[in-house]
Amino acid sequence: MTSTDAHWKRVIQKYTPRAFQYVILTLIAILVTTPVIMIIFGGLKTRGEFMTRPYTIPNPPHWDNYINILSMSSFWQMLLNSLIVMIGATTGVVLLCSLAAFVFARMNFRLKGLVFNLFTLGLMFPINIAILPVYLVLRQTSLTNTLIGVILVQVAFQLSTNIFILRGFFMAIPNELQDAAYLDGCSAFDFYWRIMLPLARPSLASVAALTMIISWNDLLVPLVALDKDTLWTLPLGTMQFQGQYGQDLALVAAFVTLSALPTLVFYLLAERHIVAGLTAGALKG
Repeated sequence: MTSTDAHWKRVIQKYTPRAFQYVILTLIAILVTTPVIMIIFGGLKTRGEFMTRPYTIPNPPHWDNYINILSMSSFWQMLLNSLIVMIGATTGVVLLCSLAAFVFARMNFRLKGLVFNLFTLGLMFPINIAILPVYLVLRQTSLTNTLIGVILVQVAFQLSTNIFILRGFFMAIPNELQDAAYLDGCSAFDFYWRIMLPLARPSLASVAALTMIISWNDLLVPLVALDKDTLWTLPLGTMQFQGQYGQDLALVAAFVTLSALPTLVFYLLAERHIVAGLTAGALKG
């Protein structure tokens, strides 16, 4: 084998695996983005164009569908309801999970391991399994047809995962820092509020971002808990809108695009914080 052949052999062995990875990632990206692009372009077409040419670029684009959706007062009401639920659920999750994670990570008490294991059991029971007892509890406590009921359920089913994430980060804080804070006169709450929370900002940001996305896209809980159309969130309103205007797929596509646009924009802005926070918690846990 000549030196040239050996050189090309090394080049092929070095770059072939990477090229294969790029091909696989490109195919996955196409599979993921194609439906999204179709929906966005579909909202810019007429009903006939969407049915006959669903895969083509709209030429010229028709903005009537988006204008009609934005002129609906019901759309803005659903948007407001989704914002209220998202902000309420995110605030509750960050506050409760950070407090619980601090207790499990930095304080000692009897049956600590047992109580923590009870929280981790929540990872085994998704909301789909528990939706019937959840509805019964909401009905017995008169929390059906209230946004508070939706917020409480979303918070409850986000606790286990996020406590687990934040506990690993809190446990990585050196004990010497806690001892020094106590010597300076800090109480346990002062140490949590003044020292732990600023240090855990990346993990708190990732927990908040993930909770906001999950809350915004949640359909099951509002579907079970809400009957009044004035309380519908955007995912529930999208389902009802699709049933009402199912024959006009272009209009439905515009509604879906506008409903998903806030969470897509938010995820693109918060993606760096999500990855950084989860990675920091994993490395330090």
